[in-house]
Amino acid sequence: MKLGMKKCDKSTSSQQEQFESWMGSIEAISNLIIEAREEIDNDRCLPKKVLNALHNAKIFRMSLPKKLGGGEFTPELLSRAAERLAKADASVGWCFGQGTGCAMSAAFLEDEIAKNIFGPGDSVLAWGAGQAGKAVVCDGGYKVSGTWRFASGAGHATWLGGHSMVFEQDGSPRINKEGKHVDRTALFIKTAAIMKDDWHVVGLKGTRSESYSVEDMFIPESHTLDREAPEECRVESPLYIFPTTLVYASCFSGVALGIARGSLDDLIRLAQTKVQRAARSSLRESPVFQSQLAELEAKWGAAKAYQQATLIEITDRVVDTRLLSMSDRAKIRLATTYAINEATDVVQKVYRLAGSTAIFENQPFERRFRDMHAVSQQMQARYTHFETVGRHLMDLDNTAAHM
Repeated sequence: MKLGMKKCDKSTSSQQEQFESWMGSIEAISNLIIEAREEIDNDRCLPKKVLNALHNAKIFRMSLPKKLGGGEFTPELLSRAAERLAKADASVGWCFGQGTGCAMSAAFLEDEIAKNIFGPGDSVLAWGAGQAGKAVVCDGGYKVSGTWRFASGAGHATWLGGHSMVFEQDGSPRINKEGKHVDRTALFIKTAAIMKDDWHVVGLKGTRSESYSVEDMFIPESHTLDREAPEECRVESPLYIFPTTLVYASCFSGVALGIARGSLDDLIRLAQTKVQRAARSSLRESPVFQSQLAELEAKWGAAKAYQQATLIEITDRVVDTRLLSMSDRAKIRLATTYAINEATDVVQKVYRLAGSTAIFENQPFERRFRDMHAVSQQMQARYTHFETVGRHLMDLDNTAAHM
């Protein structure tokens, strides 16, 4: 019996079989992605041939509702897909993770609206970070203005979203029953926004995580959602019980593990032939190298095992109870943050062990090093998450937005 699968659970077994088929598609296009790495970096976007392969394999549809041809795959499975893609190329894995979280919004929309946005085979929704927009209530919807940054996948997205704070027509903030300022995510076709070419970075170059703006744009109520409001969800599925921030955590920790796995595999291949200058033996025959390599394998394996075991345990509980407790949210946050930071440490040490070979652009080490250090700077890797979880463990007040 596979991890995360329960005896006599036919629906879980069916989903596992469907997922393995999807993973087979990822495996089939991995070499194409690997061959496009340099082009991805140089052009700062995913090339057409890679996008076509991803769309043909329905990779961006893994978190969509089944009625839209999606997989509704749970976080531990989405994380495995992100890991495999990122092992081939980090930008591809990252774009998958971002698109996966965004696509979950389909479950919060009316059927016809969701079909219009996500129905086409090349559809991808992207959005920037934070509630950087302002949505003013008007007849039938909102007038939305704002500039959002870090919209990963903006280069190939067909639709964009803007997280916005809601204001009444008189300019006062709209307040909910809990006394909090209401926010909503507005969805609009990408061609309606002004894109800014500002993604000039050291790593994850191919994600084209650009900024974009809209000004006083009318958005119908039907094209808005509160992605963290369970009462707005229209699809009954375990995936949509998880908040998007924890699905991102699952996917992006998978990306980190994929980069680290690829880095270790690259190092093992290098060691087969590399002889360091003035060394008494080849790298593969060096006892020091052998010991350090084994330690890195253990570090990577422990991080992945902890992350996957946590996601599987909690997914099984969500399937049973249809609830996600604050304790389980904290466990996901802890396991995913730990995995990202351990993976970063692995990549750093691999880079050192590869010696001068690592600095050359025709070798994979410097690209993985740059990509990993872009991942490590993202919100999901923050060390403050450990404090957040620690406060929860000590039963202290905790209002962190990322739980």
